[in-house]
Amino acid sequence: MLEAFIAANRDDIIARARARVDSRTQPKASGIELRNGVPVFLDQLCRSLHLAQSTKVVDHEDLTASASQHGQDLLGLGLTVDQVVREYGDVCQVITQLAMDQNARIDADEFQTLNLCLDEAIANAVTEYTRQRDRQTANADTERLGVLAHEMRNLLNTAVLSYGIIKDGQVSVSGSTGLLLGRSLSGLRDLLDRSLADVRLDAGIMHTGRISVTDLVEELGVSAQLEARSRAINFEVSSGERGVMIDGDRQILVAAVSNLLQNAFKFTPANGNVSLRARVAVDRVFFEVEDECGGLPGDPEKLFRAFEQQGADRSGVGLGLSICRKAAKANGGEVYARNLPDKGCVFTLDLPRVSAPD
Repeated sequence: MLEAFIAANRDDIIARARARVDSRTQPKASGIELRNGVPVFLDQLCRSLHLAQSTKVVDHEDLTASASQHGQDLLGLGLTVDQVVREYGDVCQVITQLAMDQNARIDADEFQTLNLCLDEAIANAVTEYTRQRDRQTANADTERLGVLAHEMRNLLNTAVLSYGIIKDGQVSVSGSTGLLLGRSLSGLRDLLDRSLADVRLDAGIMHTGRISVTDLVEELGVSAQLEARSRAINFEVSSGERGVMIDGDRQILVAAVSNLLQNAFKFTPANGNVSLRARVAVDRVFFEVEDECGGLPGDPEKLFRAFEQQGADRSGVGLGLSICRKAAKANGGEVYARNLPDKGCVFTLDLPRVSAPD
């Protein structure tokens, strides 16, 4: 029986299937897929075969339940929908080839059952996988909208209260209340800019063109200097050599670097130092924002997760660095952080350099 053959050769099938998966170029196999994905696929396939062979007829209801649970497991393992489909095919082909190599006596009806189980399992696993993924996406979008509205309300409420106090003549507009009003309005502007950039990134709306690195840095430096002054922070700008160009969406890149600067100002104490510099290599351009936050409290990579906040200051929605990473990737680059223990950190937006136009 095919089920008995699979049980007797389980380890060999898993080893061959892993080798087959690992040799793929697209989609590239993940570590989770190789460690857990293949055995899970094989076990689910055996359950399907057992259900089918017990009565010589595929029990669609039980098979659907089994494959649907498997689809949920695959989503939890971090596999993509493309990997879901291909793994079933890889395991099935390995079983077929191994049976031929060993001259195993498996009749045509059992192979037909195997193919039927394969079709049913793929369809139901993918359906459930997609449903669960869409649910996760919807929940994440709802959460993001909720925290965005909450943050906007806080900033707007602070601005309204500050304006009321100034309007009543209780304090001077040049005092700390006026400063609070300015920060609240700046926060609203930055929040809207970041949200618009995020919407465009999710929608795939890009307006790319050649951008002068020095012009971009100088533009960013003007608004950042005002923010630094309001927080009593020393701010330095180094725009690098002239004539260096990048290719990208200017609005999205401005939003990305601005967010890095806002975080630097947010976590650097008064009289501290923040810098923005452009560093140029042969084929890359690095926009570096260095601060004096005291050092990162944990793994820098965790900071790029949506809603992740590791500092003591929990103001903000925790989406900025996640959006920065999306912005970098959309423009062919990457963003990463380097910790400076007991001093601060450096966030780098790494983009490809292009040749200047004639």
